[in-house]
Amino acid sequence: MATSYQSLQADLADSGWRLPPGRKVEHMKSAESRPVAVLVDAYTTGNHLPPAFAKLGIDVVHVQSTPELMTSMRLPDLTAYRAAVPYGTPAETAARLRELAPICVVAGQEPGVPLADELSELLGLPGNGTALSAARRDKYEMIEALRRAGVRCADQFKSDNVEALVSWAERRGDYPVVVKPLSSAATDGVAICGSVEEVRKAAEAVLGTVNIFHERNDEVLIQSFLQGEEYMVDFVSYDGERYACGIWQYHKRLKGTHRLYDRDSITAPRSSPAPEIIAYMHEVLDALGIQYGPTHAEIIVTPEGPTLVEVGARLSGGLVPDFHDVCLGGNQAAVTALAYARPREFLDRYAGGTYRKLTHATWILASTDLDGVVEEIDQDVVAEIKALPSVHTFVPKLGPGKRIRPTVDLYTATFAVHLCDPSADVVERDYARIQQLRDRVYRLRDDSGRAAA
Repeated sequence: MATSYQSLQADLADSGWRLPPGRKVEHMKSAESRPVAVLVDAYTTGNHLPPAFAKLGIDVVHVQSTPELMTSMRLPDLTAYRAAVPYGTPAETAARLRELAPICVVAGQEPGVPLADELSELLGLPGNGTALSAARRDKYEMIEALRRAGVRCADQFKSDNVEALVSWAERRGDYPVVVKPLSSAATDGVAICGSVEEVRKAAEAVLGTVNIFHERNDEVLIQSFLQGEEYMVDFVSYDGERYACGIWQYHKRLKGTHRLYDRDSITAPRSSPAPEIIAYMHEVLDALGIQYGPTHAEIIVTPEGPTLVEVGARLSGGLVPDFHDVCLGGNQAAVTALAYARPREFLDRYAGGTYRKLTHATWILASTDLDGVVEEIDQDVVAEIKALPSVHTFVPKLGPGKRIRPTVDLYTATFAVHLCDPSADVVERDYARIQQLRDRVYRLRDDSGRAAA
């Protein structure tokens, strides 16, 4: 007798499982013999992991570290999973997962890192362990772990008292300084402060608020400002063997106390400072106990050498797999899946290696000073952008009815565009044209509620 979706859902619920919406019972049953990878909190670019594992014949199961899904980020596509495990204690979750004999547990986004560490440890799977989990999420503990290991790092202080933070900056007497939350991302709450007044204002703006991961900011971090060019650095590790997936130089501009992303460009892997950054990143990852999985770091090359801003034990937030395949000869999601699914192949093909720079490329994050409600997207402007010779991908971040605000961080950027072309001149010309068009992509309502001309 055929099992109905409803009855299977009930059976799953009784045993601590959920069949994701739209998942076919027949598909689930036929897939039961396939190996399984567990993904924890696969938000945003974590959505690139299920297809990467699927290409290698691996099914995925989703675990969430919170009672409710975090709606501040792009949600996991649960239809891509064999099943979803309801929220529970690590021990309960591990017991449910043990039935599947998973090959790995991978964090899909920042909040999932501690739980992924704990589950891999409970299940006896390759992982980074729990001893340094806090240092892989808490930015203060992260830098202190580097300091203990003798790795170059920033000066810093944290407190739940605004005046204590101000006093640290005054005693140090070397501005600017950086004020930010302990455990957020996407430049959420980060301020570059050039005076006592700016430190106080920035600290007050963070303390007691909730970050993008729905975590309360009970303390604030203040650090020395690292002077130099900033780079995004992505790795994949397996058993301490590593592959550098890409290094991109950030181009930012200062707006008040905020450094806004403008665009990123590929750094040639064999030209300085790439080799120095790669060597330094091995020290950082060793100091943080990261021997497995993907990592995404920000590094500033100071006069003293590369120095860590922060690192996340998860995929890059800027990952666009097909774009990275074209530009770098591979992408971090695919390499991560290969490392866990076929470790020997990863070690043979990638260990100790680096990405390639196959073309000129840049990733634009559009900023704005506009403030209002989006009436519509101007499709003629979008069509003009998409028709530019080097445009690979255009991703709007707003739709009709959404509020557009002056850009202060990654989450208030208005759209993303990925450009690549064999000619650097073509990329530069298209970049310049997009800057001219950026505030014409969205048409805003006027005060009467009509679309503004």
